[in-house]
Amino acid sequence: MAQNLIEEIDQQIAANKVMVYSKSTCPHCNTTKQTLQAKNIAFQVVELNQVGNGSDIQNALAQKTGQRTVPNIFINGEHIGGNSDLQTIANNGQLDAKVAA
Repeated sequence: MAQNLIEEIDQQIAANKVMVYSKSTCPHCNTTKQTLQAKNIAFQVVELNQVGNGSDIQNALAQKTGQRTVPNIFINGEHIGGNSDLQTIANNGQLDAKVAA
C-alpha cells in the first residue's frame, strides 16, 4: 500500500510545479501558503487533515523524504523541506529562481 501512495505522491509532485502537503490547522503551513500567495506563486496543496488517508500520506512522505512534519514542500520535483526552509530561500532570493527553473 505504501508503495502505491509514494507513486501517487510522485505523480502529484511531477504534475505541479509547487506541491505542498499541509494541515489546515498548522500555523507553519499557513505561513508557507501565505508566502507563496504573496509572491503570486501557483501551488497545489493537499490538506492531510482533510483527506481520509492523510496519515498514510504523511507516513509515505516520511519514507520518501525523511521528514515527518508539515508543511512538506516540493518545487519542480525537488524536496525543499518545511516552512523554515521555504522562508530561507524566499529571503535569499532562491525561491523565485527555483520556481522559474
